[in-house]
Amino acid sequence: MPSVVGLLEVHELAARRRVDGLREEADRIQAELAAAEQEWQEWVITRRRVGTVLDPDGGSIADGAACGPRDADARSVPSQAARAKSQVPVWREQLACSVLSVDYQRILQALTDRHRLHQGLLTCQEMAVAFGLDAVPAKVEALRSKAKRLVARGWLAERQPGRFTLAQGPAGQGGAS
Repeated sequence: MPSVVGLLEVHELAARRRVDGLREEADRIQAELAAAEQEWQEWVITRRRVGTVLDPDGGSIADGAACGPRDADARSVPSQAARAKSQVPVWREQLACSVLSVDYQRILQALTDRHRLHQGLLTCQEMAVAFGLDAVPAKVEALRSKAKRLVARGWLAERQPGRFTLAQGPAGQGGAS
C-alpha cells in the first residue's frame, strides 16, 4: 500500500510538470506576440509613409495629427506601452500619442487615417471589424469604453452618439474640443 506522503509527492510532481509546461507555452506565445506586434508596426509605418507620399496636401493633416510618424519610433511602442491599467492623460499640445497604451494608439490611428481620408465618423463596431476582432458585444463594448475615455480626456470627439472622430486638437486644427 502506497504511503500518503508518496501519493502527495506524485501529485506535486505532476502539478510542477504542468506549471513548467504552461510557462514554456506562455514564453513561446509572448515571443510570437512580440514578433506579430513588430510586423504590425512595420506595416503601420509603411502605410503612413505611403499615405504621406500619396496625400495631395503633402501630408499636412497627417503631420498635425496626434499619432503622426514624428511622435516616436513606432517599433518601440509595443514594449513600452503594453501595460495593464494604463492611464489616459488629458490631451494637450505637444503631447505625443506614444504616452497611450497600444490599444488607445490603435483607436487614434484608425481615426487619424479616417480623418486624413475625409471618411467621417467611426463607430465602435466598425473599429472592431477594422482591427480584425469579432464584432461581438464584449469586444465592441471594450472599444466603446476606451473611445469614451479618449473623449473624456480630449483626444476624441463624439459628434453623434456612438460615432467618434478626432477632437480638434489632435486633428491638428488647434485647441482641444
